[in-house]
Amino acid sequence: MNTSLLLQLLVNGVIVGMLYGIVAMCFVLIYKSTQVVNFAQGEFVVLGAWVCLSLVVSMGLPFWLAFLFSLVFMMVFGILVQVILLRPLVGEPVISVIMATIGLSIFMQATMNWIFGNNAVRFPQVFDQATVSIGGLNVETAYLMSLVLSLVVMGMFFWFFQYSRWGLAMRATAWNQQIAQSLGISVGRVFAMAWAISAVVSGIAGVVIGLVSAVSNSLAIIGIKVFPAVIVGGLDSIVGAIIGGLTIGILENLAEFVDGQYLQIGNMYSVAPFYVLLIILMIKPYGLFGTPDIERV
Repeated sequence: MNTSLLLQLLVNGVIVGMLYGIVAMCFVLIYKSTQVVNFAQGEFVVLGAWVCLSLVVSMGLPFWLAFLFSLVFMMVFGILVQVILLRPLVGEPVISVIMATIGLSIFMQATMNWIFGNNAVRFPQVFDQATVSIGGLNVETAYLMSLVLSLVVMGMFFWFFQYSRWGLAMRATAWNQQIAQSLGISVGRVFAMAWAISAVVSGIAGVVIGLVSAVSNSLAIIGIKVFPAVIVGGLDSIVGAIIGGLTIGILENLAEFVDGQYLQIGNMYSVAPFYVLLIILMIKPYGLFGTPDIERV
């Protein structure tokens, strides 16, 4: 058994899993506050990457400045999506809002194809060293940046929900919108903030993924790849999103190792997360940390 390759893939799996975790938290954040699954989440990731790349290449901004500007853009974009597209649908059946997010996904795909094209474009070299050797393992510098940013984002999520005024308001709104509104909480503002935070975090993930694998509209597939992590962890659990992301990231890389070394099937990396998803759903339909719905009749 190639132990060094296995260890390398496990390290990559943990780092990629952390990135999956923060994208999964975006799904959970939207669902907890609005009871809607955002099927345009993958397009949010791609848009953040394209905006940052355009600022670096077309306007010649330093990467870190372009990165900050792209996050501001994503925040404004998330608020506009909620205010213009989704706020008029408040009180409508949930399926109507879900269809709106699917329409938004298709619209964003077409618009990004028109503006940015279909070709993959790489970021100019951002780091002096493309890889860093840690304990004999070569880890891409962009992956280390991903790990640091993921930990920072997770820490900020924890602080925001536990101690900030708006975080507490968001938790109250997720529990019961009518009671939250009766306590003076602006549910509309909470919804807008949820979408803004989701867009910003998606932008962070998009830039990091773009640094590793180039920017293209095909990166939107991460919205589908992360969905098993969301379901495995529980659709309404922030902690579950993190655990689910790590689980899927590690399992993907383990599947790649087993397939490459023994099975030689060729597609285990892509399908393994969905096998795990089916198994978890058969055992715990609400995910590992999800809250079961109890209905009294």
